[in-house]
Amino acid sequence: MKRRALLTGEPAPRPSASLGPDYYTNAVLRTHEGREVRFYDDLMKDKIVAINFIYTWCENTCPLSTANMARVQKALGARVGRDVHMYSFTLKPWQDDVAALKEYAKPYGAGPGWEFLTGDNYDLETIRFRLFRWDHPALDFNLEQHVGMVRIINDRLDRWSMCPTLATTRQVVDAISWVEPTKPLAVRKRENVATQARIDAETRHLHAIVARN
Repeated sequence: MKRRALLTGEPAPRPSASLGPDYYTNAVLRTHEGREVRFYDDLMKDKIVAINFIYTWCENTCPLSTANMARVQKALGARVGRDVHMYSFTLKPWQDDVAALKEYAKPYGAGPGWEFLTGDNYDLETIRFRLFRWDHPALDFNLEQHVGMVRIINDRLDRWSMCPTLATTRQVVDAISWVEPTKPLAVRKRENVATQARIDAETRHLHAIVARN
């Protein structure tokens, strides 16, 4: 690391460390809009992705998880499809074809950059095991154990995080930010100043309320 970078906190350059298609697989899948895609080349390569698993007939966790991911999509705004790509894979492709996923996605307002995907069961199981494996057969082969988490990956940096899909919107967005490249020192300073100003304003507001009472 150069001395200037060490003293100023500037991040050192890091070469691409993607695990590539040999790890992720390049399985052919279909989106809820009927588009044929390859898992690594089209969905993962050089992207920041947020991935969860659902199935359309679920009446427990899946609807709540999907509704929460819809709030994450709204919070990220125009970044979805540009800086962050959201993917919801079916756990039960034998039930969830393209038409079923399209109908499922509709009430949640899934926009560009958030895709629901189906494909061959073997391929989806492989992807699920690569991203969410617990290395415990009783858990790994129980579909119910894999519907409540969102896996977040920066492919270019091979940087991973994970968060419950039922966490707060802010927590999921923060988990996404953890895999992003380190921002320049000047940007971080500006953001810290803005954050501290907001905290100070909220504190003054609370003190004013207490004083009135």
